[in-house]
Formats: sequence, structure tokens, C-alpha cells
Amino acid sequence: MRLHTLGKEQLNRLLSRERQSKQPDENTPALDLILKEVLKKANQFVPSEAGSILLDDPIRKKGETTFQELVFVACFGTGSSNLPGMKLAVNSGVAGRSYLSAQAYLYKDIHEDKTFLAKRDQVSRFKTRSIICAPIIIESSVCGVIEMINRKEKNNFSEKELHLLEIFAGYTSTLIQNVLFARTHLEMSKQDGLTGLFNDRYFYVKLDQDIRQAKKRREQDLILLFADLDHFKEVNDNFGHLCGSRVLQDVARILKEIVPKKGTTIARYGGDEFIIIFNEASLSEAEQVARAICTAIKKFEVLSRPYLPERGPKGFIEKLTFSIGLSSLQTHIGYTYSRSETRQLLIKKADAAMYCAKTNGKDRVCLATPEGLERDNEVDDSA
Repeated sequence: MRLHTLGKEQLNRLLSRERQSKQPDENTPALDLILKEVLKKANQFVPSEAGSILLDDPIRKKGETTFQELVFVACFGTGSSNLPGMKLAVNSGVAGRSYLSAQAYLYKDIHEDKTFLAKRDQVSRFKTRSIICAPIIIESSVCGVIEMINRKEKNNFSEKELHLLEIFAGYTSTLIQNVLFARTHLEMSKQDGLTGLFNDRYFYVKLDQDIRQAKKRREQDLILLFADLDHFKEVNDNFGHLCGSRVLQDVARILKEIVPKKGTTIARYGGDEFIIIFNEASLSEAEQVARAICTAIKKFEVLSRPYLPERGPKGFIEKLTFSIGLSSLQTHIGYTYSRSETRQLLIKKADAAMYCAKTNGKDRVCLATPEGLERDNEVDDSA
């Protein structure tokens, strides 16, 4: 039994129910394998010449019902290698009827049914005689169908076999929900609850991965940016911790706006400390980003929102700045250390450079040096 599935990137988008495709995390369940296993088991209980799982497209689903489509995501049978990715309008065809009505159907002579579309047979060069089809429902919403075609060793499918397929449709729904839950749980475990940035746990994992890749390719540097808010304690003391939490959320938003999305990882390291990994930038490019961050934070009116209007927001607007330290794998550390030693040195040197910025007047960027002495690069407001 040869099983075929949609490409992982497209399948990931359909099953994640998201508008944008994402690369699945290496620790999340393999969606293609799960769907293959569902069809394999369904075929064991209801031996058939062919079978398919079709899911709706979450982007098209936002519009009119007549423009919705079902996409072949997993299938087996003669010519089925051509089916993954093929789309069917839901307002016609057997699968569309089951999808729109949220009911299971048995078609003993498919060619007597006016809703049957021969498109699948044309693509796969397969001759359909009979079909059983059941909807896949997640939280009272139909998201697709599972169908089996041409009962082996019998003329037609039976009502009992239709009921079995409904059970497998339920299994498919449960499996998809479990995948979504696992992904949500995994994403939540990576995030800092206050800012929505990555947390320190994920930062350490990602830094290890990036160091391993950098040691392999060597032509691309790995930069660590360590940033600490100046005068943040005064925000909490003067305006309360609720205001301080809102400030950290605003700072996180600014970082996400300024820091390039490609080749970077932004994390809240703890308290008012933030850390950024650059795995596709040079030291000078990372330094330019650091200067842009300092400029943006200094221009940001921290207390422009009336958290405690009776105490007045104006007294703290110009005090919030960033002290930033940068360390480079190529320039400051090299490739002779182990991965764990490299990780420790990158963090230690970036942290030391940040404290150099603090002790030299704050609101500036400092670079680590191979000798362990930090070089001061005061931020130029015109930069």
C-alpha cells in the first residue's frame, strides 16, 4: 500500500489552521505520518482500492461558502501520487456534499449521483464505482472529509463500514486536535508570558543550535546582543509595577519592529534584560541595529498613556534608555572552544560589554574584545 501526502509546508499550514505557513518545530508530531497511519488503519478495517483525506483551506474558508475548497492532503491507490495538493470546490462533488452537510454518505453506484465529479478519476486515471465519505469535525466545525473508494472483494460498501469510517473520521479529528494542542503547548513553553518574546529557556536551546551551525559553516558570524533598560527601577518605584509591566511590553514591541525578522531571535532574558541572537549578520550590522534600538527607546514616550494621571506622566519620559553589549563568535571567541564553553563565553562577554555601557554613562553600545576589555562606542543620535 503506497501512501502519498501533501508537502510538509503546505500540510503544516492547512492542519495548523493558520493563515501563514510555518516550519514545524522538530519536536512537534509529524503530521504526514499521522495522516498516513489513519488511512492505513482505515484500509485495514475497510479494505478499499483507494482512499483520501481532504481538508479545507483556512484562507479560503474566511470567504463565501461557494468559494471554499477542499485540498487532497493524504491518499493511496492507483494514480494517487498526482492527487496531493489538488483542490475541489465544496459546492460540488461527493466530498463537498459531506463537508457542507456534516453528514456521512454511502454511494453504492457513484455514477448515478449527480454530485459526483470525475475530476479525481481524470487526474489519477482511476475508475470510481462506489464511495463512503465522512466529515472530519473539530470543535463542532467541519474541517475536511475522509473517503474510501471501491470496496475490495465486494461490489459495494455496507452501512456497517460507513459507521466504521465515521469512527476513523473521529480519530482523525482527535489526532489533529492533539497536534494543534501539542503545537500550542510547545509555542507557549517558548514564550515569555508578559512580552510575548521568547523566554530564556528557549534562548539557551536556540543559541546552542545556532552555535552548532556556526561552527559547521564558519563563513557566517554569530552575534549576541545583551540589552538592559536604564532607570527601569525608577519606573516601578515612581509609577508602580503595573506600569513597569506595560513598559516592558512596549519595549518588546519596539524590538520586534526594529530588529530584522530574518536570522534573529529576540528573547526576554529576565527582569528588564533582553537578549538577541544574530545568525545572519556581521558585527557591524548588529551594531547598527543596536544603535537603532537605543535611538528608538530614547525617543519613545514611556508614560504617554495615563496609567496614573493624577501623578503626572511627564517626569519620566526622558529617563528610559538602553545599555547594550555585543559579542561576536568570530571576533571575540573563535572556534576552539566546546559548544557549551562557546555559549558561556558569548553570554559572558556580551553581559560584560553591557555593564561597560552602564559604567560609561548608559545609553550606549559597547563591544566585547578578545582580551576581555570592553570598547566603548557611544551612541550617536544622528546615526
